[in-house]
Amino acid sequence: MMMNQMVSSVFRTFLIVFLLQASFTLEAVSGIEKNQAASESDRPNILFILADDLGWADLRSYGSTFYETPNLDRLAEQGMRFTDAYSAGTICSPTRASLMTGKYPGRLNTTDFFGAPQPGEEYPGWWRSRMNQPQYKLMPAPYKEKLPLEEVTLAEALKQGGYATFFAGKWHLGPKGYWPEQQGFDVNIGGYHEGHPNSYFSPYHNPEMEDGPKGEHLPMRLARETARFMEQHKKEPFLAYLSFYSVHRPLQAPDSLVKKYRIKKEERGLERKLGPEKEGKVRLNQTHPVYAAMVESMDRAVGLVFERLEEAGLKEETIVIFTSDNGGLSTTGGYPTSNEPLRAGKRWLYEGGIRVPLIVRWPGVTEPGTEEDEPVTSTDFYPTMLEMAGLEKRPQQHIDGVSLVPLLKGQSTLDREAIYWHHPHNGYNGSFPGSVIRQGKWKLIHNYEDQDVELYNLEKDLREQHNVADSHEQKVIELYRKLDRWRNDVDARSPIPNPEYEANKQKSGQKTK
Repeated sequence: MMMNQMVSSVFRTFLIVFLLQASFTLEAVSGIEKNQAASESDRPNILFILADDLGWADLRSYGSTFYETPNLDRLAEQGMRFTDAYSAGTICSPTRASLMTGKYPGRLNTTDFFGAPQPGEEYPGWWRSRMNQPQYKLMPAPYKEKLPLEEVTLAEALKQGGYATFFAGKWHLGPKGYWPEQQGFDVNIGGYHEGHPNSYFSPYHNPEMEDGPKGEHLPMRLARETARFMEQHKKEPFLAYLSFYSVHRPLQAPDSLVKKYRIKKEERGLERKLGPEKEGKVRLNQTHPVYAAMVESMDRAVGLVFERLEEAGLKEETIVIFTSDNGGLSTTGGYPTSNEPLRAGKRWLYEGGIRVPLIVRWPGVTEPGTEEDEPVTSTDFYPTMLEMAGLEKRPQQHIDGVSLVPLLKGQSTLDREAIYWHHPHNGYNGSFPGSVIRQGKWKLIHNYEDQDVELYNLEKDLREQHNVADSHEQKVIELYRKLDRWRNDVDARSPIPNPEYEANKQKSGQKTK
């Protein structure tokens, strides 16, 4: 009897202890879940807006006196405006790949725009034949024409961190099977292999976006789709990636806006001015009415997104980043814009081809109306957004990027020695194949075509009019060695000799470079 009572007492004690432990465990688990939920709810939303071919000087806040961009100018007043921001490429696909991966195009071997290669080709046959001309000693280096699926993209990293991911607009990073939905985006509206729209007005004939009502304007359609996604996902952190096709050709805009700028041009007595650039021409002023209307149309679409963001109560919870994929088109294609005071434009390794607008609004963190002149580039967005989101860095992935968070928090410099570019391709607008290093105020360009080097002090010579290589021999040697070491480190491919150059030259008698 006594033994039974003792056993019963021990059992009751054990049961009480077990229940208490279970209760503590459940509370602890519940607390962890609540903390995780709180942590996710505290993560900022990210709205990333990418323009196509928008030049550094195409916004009023960056010096334009002809184009009107009130919404983006207001964004600059509310955030930080970067004066020395760069695209990683001189043209669209290389920059877009670097942004998605945090790697330089030279490392990825994605150094030119992506076309539609045949199976087994590293770049399309039409490009090989087009550039195999007697005036060129070199043929462009072969390159990949798709964003490799084995890369962990920015979208995939954020998605793994609990973010809903959305893409709208221009993708241009490979054929079917390599589109946004295969690269980490939950939703894809309008992103496929093409680098420009068939039309800026519906019907769009886009396999990844249904046509709207006849005459619907593409920038506004993309803006509404982006706003709808943000509203639908307001209770969870999201990445909304709005990648405008604007202001890439074809040059099309609403008639009312085109008329507005034609009148503006006439009232000011403006005429197009062209100047020399190497063997070609470059536009020196902004007067194109249709292009101006395209810029303002895009700005209006941005304004719609901002308005809906605020109406949804998301403005203070959402980081906004705006930039462009390369400089403005100023040396061919009708010379639609001018990048003055920068030299040249899209496809060129001069500042007009690679320096782009960059504006960041980070509510509660970045001081409104600030300006930053530290050189930054496209590869930096990957580690920056991970840090903004409170997620772990992936240094083996975004190996060429540096987080901009210190700058956005008011610190003065980044821990980076230099920024590099590699574009081993002749251009249809007279541009040349080359590589570049920028370190501090110095910029060195190595031209593969003639093996020449150019050195510019950008603090004194933003226009790159005075090549000081001859008077700064030691600086040339120092920078060239660093550039060459970087090319070897990333295994950058070089242009290849044109086997028909001498024969074609003798046969045709054409002037050669």
